Amino acid sequence: MSIIIHNTTVVTADAGRRVLYDSAVAIEGDRIVDIGPCSEIFSKHPGAERIDGRGKAVIPGFANCHTHLTATLNRGIEEDFGFPTTLRYPKGISEYVTDEELAVMAQLAVLESIRSGVTTLHEIGSVEEYAQEMVDSGLRFLFGIGASDVDPSKIFMRMSKEKSVFEFYQARGEASLKRARSIHSKFDGVDNDRIRVSCVAPMPEKCSPWMLCQIRELNAEWDRPSSTHLNQSWWEVEAVKNTRGVLPTEYLFQNDFLWPGLIAGHCRCMDTREVQLLGRSGATVCFISAIAARRGMSPPIGELEALGSPIVMGSDNIAYDMIEVMRTGLFMERVRLLDGTRPMPEDVLQWATANGHRALGFTDCGTIEVGKKADLIVINTQRAHLVPTMRIVSAFVHNGMPSDVESVMVDGRWVMRDGEVLTMDEASIIREAERIGRRAWKRRLEEYPDVPLPVRLDTSEPS
Repeated sequence: MSIIIHNTTVVTADAGRRVLYDSAVAIEGDRIVDIGPCSEIFSKHPGAERIDGRGKAVIPGFANCHTHLTATLNRGIEEDFGFPTTLRYPKGISEYVTDEELAVMAQLAVLESIRSGVTTLHEIGSVEEYAQEMVDSGLRFLFGIGASDVDPSKIFMRMSKEKSVFEFYQARGEASLKRARSIHSKFDGVDNDRIRVSCVAPMPEKCSPWMLCQIRELNAEWDRPSSTHLNQSWWEVEAVKNTRGVLPTEYLFQNDFLWPGLIAGHCRCMDTREVQLLGRSGATVCFISAIAARRGMSPPIGELEALGSPIVMGSDNIAYDMIEVMRTGLFMERVRLLDGTRPMPEDVLQWATANGHRALGFTDCGTIEVGKKADLIVINTQRAHLVPTMRIVSAFVHNGMPSDVESVMVDGRWVMRDGEVLTMDEASIIREAERIGRRAWKRRLEEYPDVPLPVRLDTSEPS
């Protein structure tokens, strides 16, 4: 069935950053087939369902290029204890839940994503426990399956002040590559190519040169991008220096792992040499602004972009509101530069839409153009914090809220319509996630009563 959203504002996010007023968008199947004046679009598509877009704007869906969806388990706690965390629990919180419960926590993050206008996510890690639920959500995904050959016990050197050189085992790396291939064979290309799978290097300190080579070769075979956490903390910088004798970005450069198909997340703790190497490599930089603000440090986005790195945006963990990510990115970079004019809201929107989809390999998404996928959101512009709407992109980036997002479409199908999520049982997921989170933390506190926690948690059963 054809659909026309008419008498609306269309934010194209195309190369010319056009904003079209009192216009119509026609959709057939999974594609945008026409954009133009309403009378013209009506005459060309007489049998289409008409959706009145007065007082609304059609915008490309956002691409969240760096997520760890199950980290909702730490919401309200881990945000305030630095990175690496100053909390000294020997076991991760995910060890206190079942696979089914982990899937619920991932679904909770997807609900927040939908309600903030996200249509595409790059989920990084090991997704076996909840991949099918992500497929069923209706969103577009690039699953980034981590591959590593490090001895995991060495990673926990962060728990002490000792300096240690990591140890690596090829057999461990081969097992992680086998897992990545298994997930790729099961999910890559499913549901009209809405789901894709790549292999990622979790962090430079977790991968030997052999491992980096294997990951790059595997993604070349699959024609998929890769990603990594790069220079996210001074601890990481020291860990790589202790093991490799060079800085993290230098280590990736030496091993041919800086290339235009790489998405480097964070990039907060870099010196001038690393900025030059990364920017000139053409690798994409994921500006994870909300987490950067929570950690109290921000990457040199302007310099990296000027050198040649495309900029995209991601939420990382805890919160998945891409409107907050855009606004925080705008503010953080302006504060860092001491410049109230750079970046502009239009720049940030481009990072979160067209740039993000291009970096993830979804080149037919991210803009409202004829021939592109019908991945879009509809926002209600008639809100006290958005009116007057003479420059809607600026108003939305500066002042928008998730509650402004009324509808979300992916592949020509409504994932949310008029404020109702259609692909997930929202009330049940929220209710279950509340129970799971409280119970997991109660178990953790009971197992380690002597580990200091400087805040009090309410772990009672929800009523």
